[in-house]
Amino acid sequence: MGTVSTLLAIAASSCSVFAGQAPYQEGRKVGQVQSPLIAEVSGLVASRRQPGVLWVHNDSGDAPRVYAINPKGDLLAVFVVSGAQARDWEDIAIGPGPDPSTDYLYLGDIGDNNGRHPSVVVYRVKEPAVDPNRRGLEGRTDPAADSISLVYPDGPRDAEALLVDPLTRDIYVISKRDLFSRVYGAKDPLSLSQTNKLELVCLLPWGVATGGDVSPDGKKVIVRSMYWASLWDRDPNKPLWQAFRGTAWTIPLAAEPQGEAIGFDSRGRGYYTISEGKNPSIYYFAPAETGHWNNLGSSCMRGQHRFPEYHGQRLLEAGPARTARR
Repeated sequence: MGTVSTLLAIAASSCSVFAGQAPYQEGRKVGQVQSPLIAEVSGLVASRRQPGVLWVHNDSGDAPRVYAINPKGDLLAVFVVSGAQARDWEDIAIGPGPDPSTDYLYLGDIGDNNGRHPSVVVYRVKEPAVDPNRRGLEGRTDPAADSISLVYPDGPRDAEALLVDPLTRDIYVISKRDLFSRVYGAKDPLSLSQTNKLELVCLLPWGVATGGDVSPDGKKVIVRSMYWASLWDRDPNKPLWQAFRGTAWTIPLAAEPQGEAIGFDSRGRGYYTISEGKNPSIYYFAPAETGHWNNLGSSCMRGQHRFPEYHGQRLLEAGPARTARR
């Protein structure tokens, strides 16, 4: 059975929820990146401790650098990530790390267009301090980044979405070139001296994922492709991947040339998106002042397929459709 046929069989034997509309306003252009250094944005995350600071990075071809910008698109600072290499950085996340007094940036060197790399790397570095009132500062991260090597259980894959659970520090990588994107997880603590084995924990109800983020409180997860995006509610008492068993609520995207990046704001209420390309626009999607989360329908077919297990639990069978009022 071919790869596509296998995935279709898995989807048909699960209960996949595809529809639902979350109450967010349409995207509003709040800024535009002007710096020529930022020409191929592939990842975006908002600082939790430094309001008004967004962290972005370029796709393959750049040095191992992260850029601090504000929502207007002004370049605040550029930091070379000490101890890191940049083969194909595809997404950035923010979350806790070894030092509980600070946040860490997680940079996913997870791109693999030809599916040939035996392992991928996530770099973890303390979030640099940024002065929002200054422009164009340059520096290096100190200390050097931790290098977290990861290997897939089913061979090399191209991936563009990285999630870090702010409650557990678990890392998730979401594949791109699949009819139904695959979610792989690695539980904390993670080795810095040996390669960590990822586990296939679930499938999304759609494919070609290009970016994602987790809200600061760990209760919401968003994942996007270039043309659509979904939000899931997460029970903080359960592993993050189990959020994908619930309804995939549709959230709006702007018309972007090659939109790949998405990230919650510092409070986890609205979210930002940005595209690749020169001088990309920055869009912000605010929560609707009033409204219901109206489920628009679902596709649900049950079968007897036995899913692989992750920490003793079956691989994702998406949960039943529901209508939620917020």
